[in-house]
Amino acid sequence: MIIPEGEYVYEVREHGRLSANETVKLGPDSLSGARHSADASGNVYEVEARLDNDALVQVIRLRYVRGPFSRTATYEASGENLRGSITAMGGRNTLEVKLGRFREVDAGLVIFKALLIAHVRTRGQTRWTARVAVIDPSTLVAKSIKQSVYQMESEPGTWLFEPAIGERETIALDASGRIVSHTTRSGVSSVLIQPR
Repeated sequence: MIIPEGEYVYEVREHGRLSANETVKLGPDSLSGARHSADASGNVYEVEARLDNDALVQVIRLRYVRGPFSRTATYEASGENLRGSITAMGGRNTLEVKLGRFREVDAGLVIFKALLIAHVRTRGQTRWTARVAVIDPSTLVAKSIKQSVYQMESEPGTWLFEPAIGERETIALDASGRIVSHTTRSGVSSVLIQPR
């Protein structure tokens, strides 16, 4: 595994207020995780993924629950595409998006950004731009979006991430490649509370 295996727990805050807790278990060929809303809404977003030997997503299953409403999705990486289906309220839709040249998938949990940066570092790069198959946590719809990430030379361990044109996020890594903090311009921050 290109980042340490084990359990990761993040506190997600919006403008300083706790909004969610995110827990992920990362194994040699799989990851499972969930984001639980901290308020009374009880919203839950769950992800299970099977990874290949390079820690790239092969199959991913997702579930989003908001009150009585729920939706599920399953995607599989096949050749140059990510193919899947979304089930909600008795209906089922199929979807297919192009994978980028490095076959990255981001399903909305912090761990996916850690994997993307780990892949960039493994290739010996400090700057990277390519398409990523991004899965929206609330709709479970995948889109192919051009993203960039680059290391700050003046601050070792700090990376700037551009999930879309005009957006910028700051990611701080520890020496082993774990994300210890992730901050967006909109005031959302995720901080690693376990392991320390």
